[in-house]
Amino acid sequence: MNLVWETAAMSLPAILGGTPTRPQGPPAWPLADPEIREVFEQAFRDGWWGKYQAGQTERLETLLRDYHQVEHVLPCGSGNYAVELGLRALQIGPGAEVILADYDYPGNFLSVHAVGAIPVLVDIEPRNWNLSIEAVRSAIGPQTKAILASHLHGGRVAMRELMDLAREKGLVVLEDAAQAPGALIEGRRAGTWGDAGVFSFGGSKLLSAGRGGALLTRHAEVAQRARNHLVRAGNIVCPMTELQAALLVPQLKRLDERNQLRWGNVQVLCEAFADLPGVRPFVGPGEEALPAFYKLGMKIDQIAFGLPRDKIIAALRAEGFAVDEGFAAAHVTRSPKRFRQGSALAEAANAHANCIQVHHPILLETPDALRELAQGWRRIHEHADAIRNMMNDG
Repeated sequence: MNLVWETAAMSLPAILGGTPTRPQGPPAWPLADPEIREVFEQAFRDGWWGKYQAGQTERLETLLRDYHQVEHVLPCGSGNYAVELGLRALQIGPGAEVILADYDYPGNFLSVHAVGAIPVLVDIEPRNWNLSIEAVRSAIGPQTKAILASHLHGGRVAMRELMDLAREKGLVVLEDAAQAPGALIEGRRAGTWGDAGVFSFGGSKLLSAGRGGALLTRHAEVAQRARNHLVRAGNIVCPMTELQAALLVPQLKRLDERNQLRWGNVQVLCEAFADLPGVRPFVGPGEEALPAFYKLGMKIDQIAFGLPRDKIIAALRAEGFAVDEGFAAAHVTRSPKRFRQGSALAEAANAHANCIQVHHPILLETPDALRELAQGWRRIHEHADAIRNMMNDG
């Protein structure tokens, strides 16, 4: 957003009717759960917050294993590191090719380079802007060794189909479920379909510990290779702290309940958006239950809506809603020397230019809050001419 527009945006509340839809602004995150306060108090009272080992990480490992029905869980210091660890544990190294979506979390592209491998960028599904299986199939070459599949913005990759393709071609799959903890895909948890799965516990995530991540796998040999990378001279290279682990336990116990609440509110929002031009959520009421929503992705037709994306975002923020652009497509931001293009990238380019993300905390509020969000979009659409005139005057 340029300085001229930032200055002009100060007039948005007046154009939109004087009072923002949500004068109180976006909801706070993380939530002030009493169970979280009890963890801090117990850590202080018992003095284990500063210890290398106090049983908290082991407790989290057990809960994650039971929840996901997998044999092996390895907590670590970040979701980014979990991706790199997963690639190494799957024996992906220099010269190997890793297929991933062109529209994806940018750290995944960099993690592929971190192990010396070559990213192969492919297109995404028009329906939900997640990894396209057909694009993956067309991109497989003699050096392809792995597929990195991310579930983004409430969408889910067709994992059964992807795993069938991987087995047919002799490839391994690393499943990035950082945005989708607890989501179900054909009855199985996200993160448990691939040869290994990764999660992130960063400060804005659905399970939040400020930092942290985890690698999950059903395969003993993958887990052992991951441990070999994690542990050096008896110390964990990129550890999760005991306090972080303890903070995640009560959140994990409420994850299903909160995912169900978010999903119900997304359905309310989809209904409220049904006749609004130029806006379509990634998911709809007919989706398989149960998605997870770290971000709710919105596909924008800027012509039909009547405003460019950056102006829609500025207006929504003026209305008191936490929204942002989606990811940047890697083929736009990275040198072509750093990747191989494995398919046409038309949908990824579309997502690059036309995705808006709604941040998840509002999805834990009442259905009326979601109707307020839809009403905020409507107010902006109704005042699109005035907003454009303000832009032109600026």
